[in-house]
Amino acid sequence: GCLLLWLLPSVLRAQSNGEVRPRSTSCQQSSTKVSCKGVGLRKFPKELGQGIKYLELSNNFIQNLSGSYMPGFGQLEYLDMCFNQLETVSATTLAQLPWLRSLLLGSNHLDRNYLTNGQAFRLLRNIEVLDLSANNLESHMAGWYVSNLTRLRMLDLSGNKMTRLPAGIFQSTPRLRELDLSNNYIMEIEEGAFEALEELEVVNLALNSLHCISGFSLTQLRVLNLSHNALELFVSEGGAEPYLLQVLDLSHNRLLYFPELPKAHYLTHLNLSNNLIASLLPGSRHPGEFVLRYKEMARFNRTLRTVAGLTHVADLDLSNNRLQLFPFTFFHSLGSLHSLSLAKNCLQDVAGESLASSTEPGNHSSPPPEHIVLPVHSLDLHGNAIRVLPRWFFDSLPQLERVDLGSNRLQPCGSQGSDQGGNSGGGSRVPAPGGTCTPFYSVPRLKHLSLCKNNITRLHPYAFNQTSLLSLDLSGNKDLFMPKEALGGLEFSLQKLSLRGNQMDNSKAELPCLDTLKVLDLSGNNLSLLPTGLFCSPLESLDVRNNNLLTLEKPALASWSRSLKAVSIAGNPFSCCSLAWLDT
Repeated sequence: GCLLLWLLPSVLRAQSNGEVRPRSTSCQQSSTKVSCKGVGLRKFPKELGQGIKYLELSNNFIQNLSGSYMPGFGQLEYLDMCFNQLETVSATTLAQLPWLRSLLLGSNHLDRNYLTNGQAFRLLRNIEVLDLSANNLESHMAGWYVSNLTRLRMLDLSGNKMTRLPAGIFQSTPRLRELDLSNNYIMEIEEGAFEALEELEVVNLALNSLHCISGFSLTQLRVLNLSHNALELFVSEGGAEPYLLQVLDLSHNRLLYFPELPKAHYLTHLNLSNNLIASLLPGSRHPGEFVLRYKEMARFNRTLRTVAGLTHVADLDLSNNRLQLFPFTFFHSLGSLHSLSLAKNCLQDVAGESLASSTEPGNHSSPPPEHIVLPVHSLDLHGNAIRVLPRWFFDSLPQLERVDLGSNRLQPCGSQGSDQGGNSGGGSRVPAPGGTCTPFYSVPRLKHLSLCKNNITRLHPYAFNQTSLLSLDLSGNKDLFMPKEALGGLEFSLQKLSLRGNQMDNSKAELPCLDTLKVLDLSGNNLSLLPTGLFCSPLESLDVRNNNLLTLEKPALASWSRSLKAVSIAGNPFSCCSLAWLDT
């Protein structure tokens, strides 16, 4: 009603025959396409001209798709009536649309009169795309609507009230390629529900109530989304035929183990985030409080065999689980792995070998892996409790370009043999690697590193020497002391640096001359002066919000006059008598 108040004056007029239809200026019309989206229609507009192939009537108030002779729509191929109040579809109307290929009826009331409506749908002999989403349809209603659509290629049944998929529900739609069943209440999939769908490639079953997938046999599928269910088990059948599955999303479930996918040789993207996986190591014991609820779970001591066939997986997300160890041996079989996320787990240590006999974290004595190299380019380990990464960790990741280690407990080592000053600062200030610090120097391929929120209190000289970083995030490390030599070795590579929220004063923030630095974030500190080393940097973006700056030095601004594009200065006690820098 509220929407109608502003729609009515411009879009409706009464016709002499009692029909309400849009004014000529309300609908956008070309020779074959008409759009009457959101113009306040209450009835199907029958007089829109000849030869229309595309008709958009969404966001109106139409209740019935029924009635008399409809001239001019015999060539209609696409009809969108989503977001109306549709509850009746007559056979008389659909019989006049023999070439209709796409029918979008989402967000209506097709649960009403579903028997007569479904009977009318049998006339949709050429329909290929059908949207019945958000119509309050129960399982038997949905099955009735699609019971004779033999040419259907795409079907959207999302947002309904389906609780089960009975055997044969899609028996009459053998050419279906894409099926969306997300956001229902499906708890059961009967054997044979998908048996007729030999061409099915994409299935979305997200946001349902499934607990177990124990006989997954859809070998022809390319994309499967099972996220946001209650899955505790996923096991595929071990037949001879390989699976064509490329994308599998099992995130936001209750999985306790890595899924069994022995024949998924084409899988490239696997999302297992937000589950309950506690170990990837073979032979690991079940959690003490867990009772085997499914007989299939007894097989889950073969984790390494499970992953051996996943040779094409490029993107693996295991974030938000309960992993305590980073087992290199497990990932070694993933020869195409490009992006790996283990963020927000309980990682404290990395395991170079399969520690089947000892899976307790925290001993920091994990042996280095023998001849194990992972092809990972991007690694996300933020939000764990990692205290130290051994030298061999980076040696085993020779292609690593980006790593997020934020919100851990890491302390960077100083470089032991800097080519720009040797052991500057004295040996006592440079802890030896392999103890309580992590060596971030001499990692030649690494370009992007985040060490935010690691409680780092001091950076040692040349901590990143011979690591050609483009971006470095050291934000959220309260009272960080950073001597001038700390960033030694980054003078000709670093382009982006964040020291945000470290509460550093002038004596703790010393920077060398960074010849390539373009983006600098110094916000949330206690600086009353800018570090002098900045004056030679070609800055394009500078953030100094929430500091103690009374002015900005004119020499600095003069040096940036041709490069600086954005500067954020709010939250500083600038002196009104010292604003000459604004002229620059």
